[in-house]
Amino acid sequence: MARKSKGVVKRAVVTPDKHFPLADMSAISCLKQTIEIVKPDIYIDLGDVGEWHGASHWQWKRKKRPPLEYQIPFIDQDIAEVNVGMDWIDESLDKVNCKEKYMIEGNHDAWMNHFVNEHSYMKGYRFKECVKLKERGYQYYPSNLPPKKWLQIGKLHFYHGHHFAGIHHAQNHLRRIGANVMYGHHHDLMQASVTHMDGPKSAWSIGCLKDMSSDANDWLGGQIIDWSHAFAIVDFFAKGHFTVHVIQIIDGETSLWGELIKG
Repeated sequence: MARKSKGVVKRAVVTPDKHFPLADMSAISCLKQTIEIVKPDIYIDLGDVGEWHGASHWQWKRKKRPPLEYQIPFIDQDIAEVNVGMDWIDESLDKVNCKEKYMIEGNHDAWMNHFVNEHSYMKGYRFKECVKLKERGYQYYPSNLPPKKWLQIGKLHFYHGHHFAGIHHAQNHLRRIGANVMYGHHHDLMQASVTHMDGPKSAWSIGCLKDMSSDANDWLGGQIIDWSHAFAIVDFFAKGHFTVHVIQIIDGETSLWGELIKG
């Protein structure tokens, strides 16, 4: 591989919350085109790959939960639509022979596990089974892992992003974890950095790939949001060092290496 002769050991594409079937398809198209251009060695999904509305407990907050036979068709539809979304991305990963793939379970994805906990005879509905992670070749990281068990490549850790919040959540992650970390969940772009005696450390929130329209997010009640469409390319060097390139998508367009990419 040409980039290895230039010092890059491995290249990863890292993607945040897609919430299929509520993904922004122009943003997904930009992602697919980027994958086919950069030909990553590693693909990392930071979770909330699905919206999973059918399994959401929030929809029954103010009304009685119906019988299981009423819920199943909606959950089955969610499963079908999320798998179609994953197929689109896997299609591009297969084209470039990207075999090292990781799925980090998000809080929305974990709703499927909560559903199975309530209906223990429906084990095939657990998140990792219903999206066929084993068949797709993904290594699976559950949402409830402690920081010491998060995915780590080189000197960079990855997880969904739901442990620490607040208006300065990147700084909160950095202060509480004390290590380099990349995450999604918050749907915005944010970076915080600090230099310790053992070197610099940063925390990156890398946006989302979800439809940001008010129609797709009526639960927000028309609030103004600070979300951004984005994903990241990470180049890993010797000794675990790395550089992060956040690829922001604006109005369905981005650029890569001087080339305009239209979704």
